[in-house]
Order: sequence, then structure tokens, then C-alpha cells
Amino acid sequence: MNILEAIYSLNNHPTAENIISYVREKHPNVATGTVYKVLDTLVENELIKKVKTDRDTMRYDGIINHHHHLYCSECELIEDYVDEDLDKILKNYFKKKNFSGFTVEEVVLQIRGKFDKC
Repeated sequence: MNILEAIYSLNNHPTAENIISYVREKHPNVATGTVYKVLDTLVENELIKKVKTDRDTMRYDGIINHHHHLYCSECELIEDYVDEDLDKILKNYFKKKNFSGFTVEEVVLQIRGKFDKC
């Protein structure tokens, strides 16, 4: 499964284009459409997640465990952020809101800012 390997090896929420470049190093004849189909299948089977950026770039995340993202609005770097205290606050907040006819399944934040290293 070279596409999944690419996502884990690149380890930076790669774009489809990043994944295609990585896979083509070992398999130069792989079709672009094949990579997109496999990515869609991996998302559908919850083996990876899609992460959309402010610039409408679709990125892929190989970490399935619940986490949030720190997103740099300058360079588009995405880093994972885990905070159990924040998760408890969000869960309790939305539990109290009790949306009529709507059940909250998951709250995932994308926290925008700028990394010092950019």
C-alpha cells in the first residue's frame, strides 16, 4: 500500500500532489486518477482523514486518533495538537447547548496562526 506509506512517511499532512510524487519515485507509471481513487477509498474506510486548508487545498492526515490542528496561515504548515482539557471543555459546552434535531458527533478545531519558524 504505497499511498498509505507515503502519507505516513511524508508525515506533514501531504497534498495529493505530494503523495503522487512520493509514489512515483518507486512506481513512475502510477496514474494520477488511481492515486485519487485510493485516497478516496482510504478516507471512506476511515484509514485517513481529509484536512482542508484556508486556501482550499486538500491535505491528508494519517492519524485517526482524535486531535486538532495548528495551521499556519503564512506557510500552510499543519501540526497535530492534542489537548484533553480542551476536548472536555468542548464536549461539555456542546452537551449543554442541546441542539434540537442535531447530534454532535465530533468537534475538531483548526487553530489558525503563524509559527515562529515561518
